[in-house]
Amino acid sequence: MNAATEMLAGTAAQCWLSFRLDGQLYAAPLVRVREVIRPGAITPVPGAAPDLLGVRHLRGRIVPVMDGRRRLGLAVRDDADEEVRIVMLGHGPHLVGLRVDAVGELLISSDEALSAPPPNRTQRDDDPVQAVLESRGSFVALLDVCRLCRLPADAGAH
Repeated sequence: MNAATEMLAGTAAQCWLSFRLDGQLYAAPLVRVREVIRPGAITPVPGAAPDLLGVRHLRGRIVPVMDGRRRLGLAVRDDADEEVRIVMLGHGPHLVGLRVDAVGELLISSDEALSAPPPNRTQRDDDPVQAVLESRGSFVALLDVCRLCRLPADAGAH
């Protein structure tokens, strides 16, 4: 069993929601996806991290919205494409939006199908890629929502 498989051990199969950022497929665990919405009005937050687009109202809550491209160190795209969506990710009481270029399909992985991320990815402590999954002749980078959203690993315990 490799390190990626050990991280995700305990489930025979796991579902993921895939999305595209700068031509690459990424995916978040479906159990962490609360909903997918259109971008809407996002209010900038002065002095915020460069990858934080701002906050938006969502049914009475103020939710931070991150730019997926900036968070993952990809080329920034400012054009308003019709396919752009915000994937609302949750962990415990926390809710964070992630702007993506387009939402893909649901993927189902088995532990055997997972591989460790490329070695150069492990050089960053905050890198959210936890494993890769081969799908249709390509690779999908599987994301750790806590790392992606910079939440403490025990954030769901509150």
